[in-house]
Amino acid sequence: MDVSVAVWVVTLVAVVALLAVDLIIVGRRPHEPSTKESSLWVVFYVSLAVLFGAGVWLTSGGEFAGQFYAGWITEYSLSVDNLFVFLVIMSSFAVPRIYQQKVLMIGIITALVLRGVFIAIGAALIERFVWVFFIFGAFLIYTAFTMLRTGLDEDEHKENRVIKWSRRVLPVTDGYVGAKIITKIDGRRMATPMLIVMIAIGTTDLMFAVDSIPAIFGLTQEGYLVFTANVFALMGLRQLYFLLGGLVNRLVYLSYGLGAVLAFIGVKLVLHALHDNNLPFINGGEPVPGIPDISTLTSLVVIVSILVIATVASLIKSSSDRRKGILPDSPAAEAAKAPDPYTAGAQGDVKDDRDLKDTRDARSSRRR
Repeated sequence: MDVSVAVWVVTLVAVVALLAVDLIIVGRRPHEPSTKESSLWVVFYVSLAVLFGAGVWLTSGGEFAGQFYAGWITEYSLSVDNLFVFLVIMSSFAVPRIYQQKVLMIGIITALVLRGVFIAIGAALIERFVWVFFIFGAFLIYTAFTMLRTGLDEDEHKENRVIKWSRRVLPVTDGYVGAKIITKIDGRRMATPMLIVMIAIGTTDLMFAVDSIPAIFGLTQEGYLVFTANVFALMGLRQLYFLLGGLVNRLVYLSYGLGAVLAFIGVKLVLHALHDNNLPFINGGEPVPGIPDISTLTSLVVIVSILVIATVASLIKSSSDRRKGILPDSPAAEAAKAPDPYTAGAQGDVKDDRDLKDTRDARSSRRR
């Protein structure tokens, strides 16, 4: 796929323009979006992605369009899994609902920049070394095995070292100061809990990117398609957070579906590496004969089928649980009624470990 510098520039300008519009909307009137508002924005971004894929089809052919759609659907699905972690973070830090949009917006912008770096590195490695597919494939298969065995990895919900370091080093106010991330008290500049939450969102998404970036490279090796698929997956994430806040908690089998998707892509990567092999200790450095190269259409059908089955099964399970009266409150509901840990005098070590443990235990009990 031949992508000119001009196309890259136009794409980046369009992304920056969309982000600027989002920032203006969020900054001008902080509020909790209604279901209608969130739905309209989600439909807008999904339609934009579909139209972009159609444009790829018209300009570069169906093969590349299929790669984009497969990559976008995979990244979007993995982003839905991110939402559960975002809900836990918001609940843990008791972020006021009207300011959660700003937190998500800054976190998403940070994630876009960091993922862009990951994509550039990944594209450079793949272009020079075919054996990288073996590493990516093995990593995805291992990740898939972990998800299928235990569901969501509990470590993903714990504070990472960046957050702990930020809490320890930065002077943080006792409570939120509106939507400010930095404020001045008695002539001294101090960070607010809002800054810590933004760091948590951005770094958590970066950890998710360690799984998702190799996954999409298993579907397309075109850097432009990898980048745009990630952009479209992340751009609508803020609105999807408010739209699916309660529903995410009901997708109890989503992690297993995503594990199956990652396993499929991991196998696809290994097969592709064997198909184009140049490692001297495997078949004398020649491609291994008889190894199939899974087509883009097959990948798209398999991924969509797995996600549909996981979603339908989850909704059936949650519906059954509701009838039995055993479905707990969603993390979003807990966030809305949770006390502010900072104003409660818990500056520094917030009660996040206990909150996260309770949320994990509730999610595990629903699976059982």
